[in-house]
Amino acid sequence: MSNSEFHHPAELLVRVWGMNAEGRPFFQNVMAGNLTSSGAVLTGMEQTLKLGEVIGLQYESQKTRVRVVHLGDAVMPGRMQATVEIVGGQPCPWADRVGEGEEDKPGEEQTAGGRNNRRFPRLRAHFPFELRDERGAASPMSTHAADISGRGCYVETLVPLPLGTPLSITFWIDSDKIVTAGIVRSSDPGVGMGIEFTGLSDEIKKRLQTHLEKQASENDNDSRRPGEESPA
Repeated sequence: MSNSEFHHPAELLVRVWGMNAEGRPFFQNVMAGNLTSSGAVLTGMEQTLKLGEVIGLQYESQKTRVRVVHLGDAVMPGRMQATVEIVGGQPCPWADRVGEGEEDKPGEEQTAGGRNNRRFPRLRAHFPFELRDERGAASPMSTHAADISGRGCYVETLVPLPLGTPLSITFWIDSDKIVTAGIVRSSDPGVGMGIEFTGLSDEIKKRLQTHLEKQASENDNDSRRPGEESPA
């Protein structure tokens, strides 16, 4: 976190999750303080975290992913302190408390593999598709993206596939079925995995991005219409 960023003095109760040292998922409520648009200090962690580890975090209804960048001393036995930064492209759950705009700087969007790409900003979307592990180890898996762009997506899962796993990915754009190759670019145990679409042409990438932006715009407009309910 930048020293120039404003630190909000309030502490918030947040929920965090990931995978512990024994390979078991953990879920815990902790306090988040020293809030900025790019991160916070978590106090009261019962789990032993590692520098660079990615964990899930939720404040109220907003989920995000954060990376551990500093580990502090225990505030009491079994209660650790950790400084975390929001993973690039992810929303800031407490943006309304620290000011708007800092977490969404133009031109800093990243692909699932962590590389900047200004043409394909990632969007929060419930986008269904099917994954097949090309190593032949398992049956196809129907899932959905937590965030997605024309270049890749992130899938929330407690047991992500290993880094570098080759994939076959199937999804639909309107009435057209799209099948492409992909690869696991990031694997965060207990949280999820980042996937890059490696077999899409530029034309299909642009078409997918346009489709996602249209879908996001329609969802945003629907959420602003008072007195209307979604169909069952």
